[in-house]
Amino acid sequence: MAQLWGGRFTKETDQLVYNFNASISFDKKFYSQDIDGSMAHVTMLAKQGILTEDEKNQILKGLESILEDVETGALEISHKYEDIHSFVEATLIDRIGEAGKKLHTGRSRNDQVALDMKLYTRDELLLVDGLMYHLLSTILKIMEEHVDTIMPGFTHLQKAQPITLAHHMGAYFEMFKRDRGRLHDIYERMNYCPLGSGALAGTTYPLDREYVAELLEFKGATENSMDSVSDRDYVIEFLSALSTIMMHLSRFSEEIIIWNTNEYQFVEIDDAYSTGSSIMPQKKNPDIAELVRGKTGRVYGALMSMLTTMKGIPLAYNKDMQEDKELTFDAYDTVKGCLALFTGMLATMKFNTDKMEASAKLGYTNATDAADYLVNHGVAFRDAHGIVGQLVLYGIEHNKALDDFTMEEFKAISPVFEEDIYEAISMETCVNKRLTKGAPGREVMLKTITNYKEYLLEM
Repeated sequence: MAQLWGGRFTKETDQLVYNFNASISFDKKFYSQDIDGSMAHVTMLAKQGILTEDEKNQILKGLESILEDVETGALEISHKYEDIHSFVEATLIDRIGEAGKKLHTGRSRNDQVALDMKLYTRDELLLVDGLMYHLLSTILKIMEEHVDTIMPGFTHLQKAQPITLAHHMGAYFEMFKRDRGRLHDIYERMNYCPLGSGALAGTTYPLDREYVAELLEFKGATENSMDSVSDRDYVIEFLSALSTIMMHLSRFSEEIIIWNTNEYQFVEIDDAYSTGSSIMPQKKNPDIAELVRGKTGRVYGALMSMLTTMKGIPLAYNKDMQEDKELTFDAYDTVKGCLALFTGMLATMKFNTDKMEASAKLGYTNATDAADYLVNHGVAFRDAHGIVGQLVLYGIEHNKALDDFTMEEFKAISPVFEEDIYEAISMETCVNKRLTKGAPGREVMLKTITNYKEYLLEM
């Protein structure tokens, strides 16, 4: 055991207690953030005259050597230490001697871990944001390529009205765009530095907290020291945003899984993102989409765990808050992996455009437009609805799309139909006459794509 405390204790901590209490097995993930925070802290201490320039330089050189050696593998983070803070400080003292003992001046592990967690979460948030950008870019590319690709739009998983693949993809672009907006909002709220809050009540040392915040690229220092060391709502916010991202990815995955079935055949997933069966040679399984769907629950679990952990904790720091790390780190890694793999799968996926259009036709998605045609020729809508229902029933019985009806077949059900019905119910007409903002019409979609390009350039 190697720990930074013990003066008031008369005997060693039980080994099981020590193991249960220790966090280095997981908090070692933010060793670089811990060292960055320590370097900023020491720089400030020297600026304030609390350390000499020589002491500062010794400590900075020592910390830099620890960071380099850990990253190259020359130094292994030892589990004999309670946490990453203990490891760094003890290693520093071993390397530079007495000056290393002054590293912790004016701070507590409470504000130190609060800083490390915030720095780590901030870094992870930026990584997720970058992956979201690549996903949005991939979706936009598909939209550009498929402005004229007809497919059925669904309600209740029943074919409803014709749309385009670009329009369908645009719905997901909007979802993930909002997700990025949430990430940016969280970044703005969380970007305040807790270091200098001490254990809970600040310190008597003349610290310059704003200077530390500036060194670490925060917007400023936190306003309340108790809140600073006991606040993890930015983690909860981030996990909530990640859960929403995963929910959207799961919805998208569900559709890809359906589209990939032999019954739909709308898409073909690239071999690199599929797996086979150990017994059925014909199988090509959408495993990535299924795993993304499955791992959504894993991220939800991290969010619920954090909410449950924090709900009963009095001010200020309590050891319960150590539980903010393992599941949170796992959620961060899970979402990053899902985003990267899903984007790769989507970018390489082939769309069977003929199947999509045929499905729209045989799904009678132009039935509403046929009813509108009758209304425009003087038939009351309720009567028009019934007439088109008869047309659809006839089509189902004869396995025939409305587009393929003869004029005689149309007139057998209603004499109102004339030759212009074919133009009125063509898939292209049905889609492209929908020109309200947000609709699938070609003219509208091209404007939307331009707006999305501008958004990505700005963000």
